[in-house]
Amino acid sequence: MSVTSIGDRVAEIQQHVAVVTGAAANPAASSTSFAQALQTAQGTTPAAAPALSGTLSSGSPTQYDAQITAAAAKYGLDPALLKGLIRQESNFDATARSGAGAQGLTQLMPGTAASLGVDASDPAQAIDGGARYLKAQLDRFGGDPAKALAAYNAGPGAVAKYGGVPPYTETQGYVQKVLAYAAQYGSAAPTAAAPTAAVPATTLPVSAAVLSDSTSPSLDYSTL
Repeated sequence: MSVTSIGDRVAEIQQHVAVVTGAAANPAASSTSFAQALQTAQGTTPAAAPALSGTLSSGSPTQYDAQITAAAAKYGLDPALLKGLIRQESNFDATARSGAGAQGLTQLMPGTAASLGVDASDPAQAIDGGARYLKAQLDRFGGDPAKALAAYNAGPGAVAKYGGVPPYTETQGYVQKVLAYAAQYGSAAPTAAAPTAAVPATTLPVSAAVLSDSTSPSLDYSTL
């Protein structure tokens, strides 16, 4: 008798037992239970989905840690990476504003905040918007934190143009600092790759949170 036939027969017997005893039968649960038992007997176990740390295990706590952790969980981010970004962008000052007009904890530009449907001056909304934008960049650049952070700082078009962290002194420093902060807060994020030697670094000024690029396709934030 095949393994499949055995499974079907066991599920049928369990249904009959449930009817006799008056218990509610659940064929799906029975089948799943049998499959798990079979895998155990064969020396295998179901593959577990990879899990994020979900916590900020070290570093100085802030009044925004709970909101950072919640936003990170909502969008599937490492909370330490998100906290590191916020530290670099605003040093946890919800009233921070750059000369270019970037505002709030995650230093969203007005246009980006509007496209995300958030008020950057509101801490909770700023964290949510920044997390959504960071998630979009991670998805766009294959889950690479260094590229995603570079896109957050210099714009996704610059990252696409250079195939990685662009050779801008400010952006390279930004990526390294955020990843270092993330490591401090408990992240296992990889370190940023060194710039290509053939492309000299430039001091081209880049806003701390450009978050827009006219050469890049628009993102559909409603799907995030």
